[in-house]
Amino acid sequence: MAKPVNLLISTLIPVLIWLLPAPVFPLENLTVIEQRILAIFALACLYWVLEPIPIYATSLLVIFLELVLVSDQGFALLQADKNSPEFGSLLDYQEILGTFSSPIIILFLGGFFLAMATSKYRLDINLARVLLKPFGTNPCFILLGVMILTALFSMFMSNTATTAMMFAIIHPVLKSFPPDDKGRMGVILGIPFAANIGGIGTPIGTPPNAIALKYLTGPDAISFGEWMGFALPYVLFMLGVVWIVLLRRFPFQTREVNLTIEGQFLKHGKAMVLYITFAVTILLWLTESLHGMNAYVVAVIPVAVFSITQVITKEDLKRISWDVLWLVAGGIALGMGLEKSGLSRNLVESIPFQVLSPTLIVLICSLFTYAIANFMSHTAAANLVLPIVAALSLNLDSLAPLGGARLLVLTVAFTASLSMVLPISTPPNAIAYASGLITTRDMSAAGLLIGLLGLGAIYLLMYILRMVHYL
Repeated sequence: MAKPVNLLISTLIPVLIWLLPAPVFPLENLTVIEQRILAIFALACLYWVLEPIPIYATSLLVIFLELVLVSDQGFALLQADKNSPEFGSLLDYQEILGTFSSPIIILFLGGFFLAMATSKYRLDINLARVLLKPFGTNPCFILLGVMILTALFSMFMSNTATTAMMFAIIHPVLKSFPPDDKGRMGVILGIPFAANIGGIGTPIGTPPNAIALKYLTGPDAISFGEWMGFALPYVLFMLGVVWIVLLRRFPFQTREVNLTIEGQFLKHGKAMVLYITFAVTILLWLTESLHGMNAYVVAVIPVAVFSITQVITKEDLKRISWDVLWLVAGGIALGMGLEKSGLSRNLVESIPFQVLSPTLIVLICSLFTYAIANFMSHTAAANLVLPIVAALSLNLDSLAPLGGARLLVLTVAFTASLSMVLPISTPPNAIAYASGLITTRDMSAAGLLIGLLGLGAIYLLMYILRMVHYL
């Protein structure tokens, strides 16, 4: 569909939602502010799915519209009836603008600084050289090593950057396979699949994880170390599943491969600063209960140290993925608008979730997330679903025995990362497809099977966490 048509459809529907009379909607006591937030929510959904403008620009548009239409410093002519009970409560403009500096954004910024410095001083390639060596020359075990290393880097680096780096590393290896060796396709698919799954391992591994933390507060809060405590075993299990699936679907004909990665660890001052800071940051993230600094505070350490020591320079700052930060900020603002306006609670109360079993609710939320995240950005999908899921967990007493907010929020966040059926599902998938060595059918068949097995593993993980009284 042409972009002008996408733009027309994506804009017309939210405008109609805003202009239609409130009784048209099946929501009780819908206020003016709630109706405007509903229109903004619809606009975000359509813009993120159809992409008439870049998805990060949609997030900025969400923040702009909230400031103008529903904030206490918005356009005065649109607030003439603000003292009317039917108008609703205006949002605090400082809270909306504060999404740009949310602790979640700072956490990601710290991750970006670590990733940039790691790449700049070749720590990633040198680690790859050392860590892949034990896997020998058997292509089956080289595939496993490549996947483990990809997942490891994806826990602390951008999944996209990790995928691009790993393809550069194994490019000579791919050339050593005969053109008719199906195992080569397994290696190509193993990298993006491992990157997508590896991102689940830490709160900074992928944006849906960081967004999930936004809704896990108070008694439901999860520390960096706690997250890794249950996410890392899941990642390792899924890497095993992916490895077996790929070996069965794309068996190797080549019996031996020589993997050669050239390079050596840098030993000058700035490189040593990187090594020490990287190790200290990870250690502090994993030992929050010992020193009292949460993950957001620790994330400032690499930002400060690398800036002061010029490990990261002014020129390097231009390469930060600001679009990802803005995308996450827009999602936080959208979730805040849904919550503060009361619309999320109104939406949840209007749907008869009370008559559904808690298990069915979990299935519906996860399958819906899995479906839409295959056709749109995982971050955008998490931005859309998690605010509703968080409200649902707060308003349904039947979910409390199963784990409440932790159960639903974690299930949705994990599920978003499993959606990797199409080349457009994730940037790592797109990079793999761009190699020209695999077809959409190859990716879709393997991605769908792995995704469904991953969903089953998520349900099993949540059951285990409930049994050990973590949820």
